[in-house]
Amino acid sequence: MSIPLSVESISVGGVTVGSDLLGWLVLAAFLAGALLDVGKRREFARYAYVGGWALFAAFWGVVAPHFLFTKASAVEGVLAIIAVPACLYTGYLLWNGRDGLYTLSRAVFLMGVIYYPTQAIASVRKALIEFTADQTYWGIQLLGYDPAYTTGPEFGYQNMFVFSEFATYIVYACTGIGSIAIFAGLIAAVDAPIRRKLKSFALAVGVIWVLNLIRNVFVAVAAGKGWFQQGFVLEFAALAGIEASHASFWFAHNILSQTGSVFALVGITWLVVQELPEMLGVLEEVLFVATGSEYDLESALDVEDPTIRADGGE
Repeated sequence: MSIPLSVESISVGGVTVGSDLLGWLVLAAFLAGALLDVGKRREFARYAYVGGWALFAAFWGVVAPHFLFTKASAVEGVLAIIAVPACLYTGYLLWNGRDGLYTLSRAVFLMGVIYYPTQAIASVRKALIEFTADQTYWGIQLLGYDPAYTTGPEFGYQNMFVFSEFATYIVYACTGIGSIAIFAGLIAAVDAPIRRKLKSFALAVGVIWVLNLIRNVFVAVAAGKGWFQQGFVLEFAALAGIEASHASFWFAHNILSQTGSVFALVGITWLVVQELPEMLGVLEEVLFVATGSEYDLESALDVEDPTIRADGGE
């Protein structure tokens, strides 16, 4: 998009569009399931959760074209497409008696409780974005760069970094709240002592925040200084339908950073389960949905169960 002084600008991150209503419907369905689950009305909870998974599939179907064509993000687009049959299959398994998926369903609800309100409440969204932008600007300066730090083109937030002929600005997705919501939901949903839950949450949030800050700084500087505005990247971008002026941003953000984020989430998961092995049960259910096979992650990862004493007692 264009802004004054002929400086080209594109958001770092991006937010899905046209999916708010479905998102709230998904959250409402999982809320109903969670309330019925807690109230020991498990069969009625099953119906609500199955409806939630069906709506969740519809949600990913709606946002997939945005990721693929508007954001030109192969990673996000492919994952969104995969999520559609995965959600439908999860609902099918739960309908047919796979009760281990109750915990995963509760986790999805808790993820939504954290994610959607922070996006929908304008004051909270503004605070998150500007706080992230302030820290990103600090990181950029640590590297010896001093771009203009000014108001971005959306909502009037101070969140844009202007490097000579190219600028980037921080949006909601750049705050890392999505990844934080995922781990918070998983951690809160499992049955474990509150002390270890809080310790696991602090570990996950700390690592996510640091890695997200590094990502934001990298993308802003790489795009602003045109680090990848050359060679095979320009050819690769042209094949993807990306303008030559946006090639460096696209490669740094959509290719390198998003691919790295997948590996980072795997690494953070490994760290968290060392402290909270109860979460392995949820991950085993995810793997069953993905592969149709049963897994014993506790044995495979050699994770010690903290509820078992050395003498074999509970």
